[in-house]
Amino acid sequence: MASLLLAVIYLAFISLGLPDSLLGSAWPAMHVDLGAPLSAMGIVSMIIAAGTVVSSLFSDFLTRKLGTGLVTVISILLTAGAMLGFSFARTFWLLCVLAVPYGLGAGGVDAALNNYVALHYKARHMSWLHCFWGAGALVSPFIMGAALAGESGWPGGYSLVSYIQFGITALILFSLPLWKKRTAEGKAEKPLTLPQTLRLKGVAFILIAFFCYSALEATSMQWASSYFTEHKGVGTEIAAMLGSLFYIGITAGRFLGGFVSEKLGDRRLIRIGICIIAVGIVLLALPVRSYAVSIAGFLVVGFGCAPIYPAIIHSTPFNFGAENSQAVIGVEMAFAYIGTTFMPPLFGLIAQYTDIAWLPLWLALFGVFLLCMTELLNRSHRQQTDLTAGNN
Repeated sequence: MASLLLAVIYLAFISLGLPDSLLGSAWPAMHVDLGAPLSAMGIVSMIIAAGTVVSSLFSDFLTRKLGTGLVTVISILLTAGAMLGFSFARTFWLLCVLAVPYGLGAGGVDAALNNYVALHYKARHMSWLHCFWGAGALVSPFIMGAALAGESGWPGGYSLVSYIQFGITALILFSLPLWKKRTAEGKAEKPLTLPQTLRLKGVAFILIAFFCYSALEATSMQWASSYFTEHKGVGTEIAAMLGSLFYIGITAGRFLGGFVSEKLGDRRLIRIGICIIAVGIVLLALPVRSYAVSIAGFLVVGFGCAPIYPAIIHSTPFNFGAENSQAVIGVEMAFAYIGTTFMPPLFGLIAQYTDIAWLPLWLALFGVFLLCMTELLNRSHRQQTDLTAGNN
């Protein structure tokens, strides 16, 4: 039964990744049909992000009331319904309305499933599950590309992905009896409020760390193609393909990381990941005209990012207690989405008024803060452990 439930959770993580890269793939055609400016995608993205932040913050309350399985069903159903609505939308304002349930569904399932896996499964499964998220994020642009090349266009791409989401929702609904209610972890009787969560020792460090990691990851994903065209002189068609290098690196890294995660441990994985990111940033910053070195740089940065997100999530029950993990992970997700939403556009402004060649320095800035915050958290946890041991 445990293996069957794990397979269902793997499917849920594919479902989580499917919508993430769909809007960017479809927008060049969508904005023309909807009569919206190219820049209007930022409005839709920010509405989706706001929904994910809200649902992430309420994940502790919802999960305790409904259970992880039912929250997952409702969340994916919301996302599937919103994507089906996208396929019928013919005005920009309706797209903005549908972006609300789109985001609410994404944040709820993300926080609930991450906490469930952190509590009940080993570190290798957390790494492989996020690898499946990467697979979902890689597949959806190909689905949209095929739809755009055919007669159905972008509405057909959205409707097809929504049907896949509805199918996964049905499978998870039938699997609800497998989601056993576990109370052995010592859960609190009622959910923590946001102020209570923020007052937990060390939480501020991990929230800043997650913000920095997400900013680094999202900026690398979104600006890779532009870096190749503007800084390396690569043609737009080739640059579009090279933009997938980060996804390839992070997906491969999470697959391979699952084999060593339990041997190395979460803290060591985070440190190793940051060191690999540093190597990738150095490759990007090398003053060579050939873009072959930059290809290696984005692959290495993605590979370095691979273990960090899963390791931070998996270590949350250890760092803050199983009874507090859902509340902490919910706030972690919220800070991750804030970093993902606002930092890449901010770099866009910097690149517009200066030079996109500053990208490696921008990534390095967040990498340094990420290292500092995770090490401060480790020190805080050691001090707390020593204090508890002394009291005993």
